[in-house]
Amino acid sequence: MTGATGYVGGRLVPKLLERGHSVRVIVRDHHRLDDVPWRDAVDIVEGDLVDQSAVARAVEGRDVVYYLVHSMSSSGDFEKIERQVATTMAREARTAGVKRIVYLGGLHPEGPLSRHLGSRKEVGDILLSSGVPTIALQAGVVIGSGSASFEMIRHLTEVLPY
Repeated sequence: MTGATGYVGGRLVPKLLERGHSVRVIVRDHHRLDDVPWRDAVDIVEGDLVDQSAVARAVEGRDVVYYLVHSMSSSGDFEKIERQVATTMAREARTAGVKRIVYLGGLHPEGPLSRHLGSRKEVGDILLSSGVPTIALQAGVVIGSGSASFEMIRHLTEVLPY
């Protein structure tokens, strides 16, 4: 699983464990998992998704890859990085014999897309054409206690005048 330290991934991991699944996560820094209750129940691969060897270690022997990451940055060439990461994941998942990729992207209506939505669509297209059966889920804003969107709205209600 990519994105295990994020809002959706951090809630999906315990659900998979409850159902008896073996879960492996890839994280840049294993210390980001120090405070999660399921830390010792998962296999942790420390590495960056731009590192082909780390991705290969993460998908080796796995049946399903949950791809739950995307850039929140608006600076730099995040589209290029997301394209590179998705291409690496697609190639390594296919090489490892992964049976399914589950990708959580964003809604993308017809017409011009923002840079972020365009990049999420492109990532979905890369994964869908990987040769590994892939499902691309499209979500609008995911809001729940602890999510970035929820916390921004909560903060605004506290600081904006009535």
